[in-house]
Amino acid sequence: MWNKVQETVRFLKDKTNYSPEIGIILGSGLGTFTEDIAIEFTIPYSEIPNFPVSTVQGHKGALVFGRIGSKSVVAMQGRFHFYEGYDMQTVTFPVRVMKYMGVQNLIVSNASGGVNPNYKVGDIILLKDHINLFPDHPLRGLNDERFGPRFVNMSEPYSRRMNQKAKTIALENNIELKDGIYLGLQGPTFETLAEYKMVKILGADCVGMSTVPEVIVARHMNVECLGVSVITDMGDEENIEEVNHEEVLEAAKKAEPAVRKLIKEFILHF
Repeated sequence: MWNKVQETVRFLKDKTNYSPEIGIILGSGLGTFTEDIAIEFTIPYSEIPNFPVSTVQGHKGALVFGRIGSKSVVAMQGRFHFYEGYDMQTVTFPVRVMKYMGVQNLIVSNASGGVNPNYKVGDIILLKDHINLFPDHPLRGLNDERFGPRFVNMSEPYSRRMNQKAKTIALENNIELKDGIYLGLQGPTFETLAEYKMVKILGADCVGMSTVPEVIVARHMNVECLGVSVITDMGDEENIEEVNHEEVLEAAKKAEPAVRKLIKEFILHF
């Protein structure tokens, strides 16, 4: 893994001569955030050594390098999911590459199903914690100390410092922002009524199929994380409407202007 990461980093640095400060993983329906970036390089995943290629609708599949104000950033247009058939090391590989290109702060976005009755479709949730129920762990196996320690302290998966700044930015820009706990499941099926009930009982506010592995690997390398989730459907175990991927993308698209503004202003003033 170490050699593959370094090979990919060398390739990208040779191509771009870039050392981004902030990494961004753009979730379902949020790919147009790149319009807020003064883009200098766009490299398709298919051209990057050791990178897999995203197979999910709504995920474009490119690394975008550029600037937001004075900050240099790299954004992933499309992420990789465990349910696509990739192992956890492959799913999280780009996070390791971003770290060794220079990233110290990672912003992760996603779409999720809400179980908190105070949520509604379109709400923007600032993640304060997560519950990992994926069937595999991205740090399982031999640990390479060059990446990080064998046992990782996960008491602060989402940076309190970054969260407080995001709340301040939201308040200043009249963006309604709620917070909550995200539960990660494998997918690709949406949850059953009983599973939504389980998510709620376990103490989570929303549920999705990404983010948790990426944040674990980021914290393994001491990268601070900000997590933002858009509620794209509500799971009431007594009465749930049918949901499909197109509806999830549509709901995320409606919330997109506010999410884009939040992330852009956060980066400008962080």
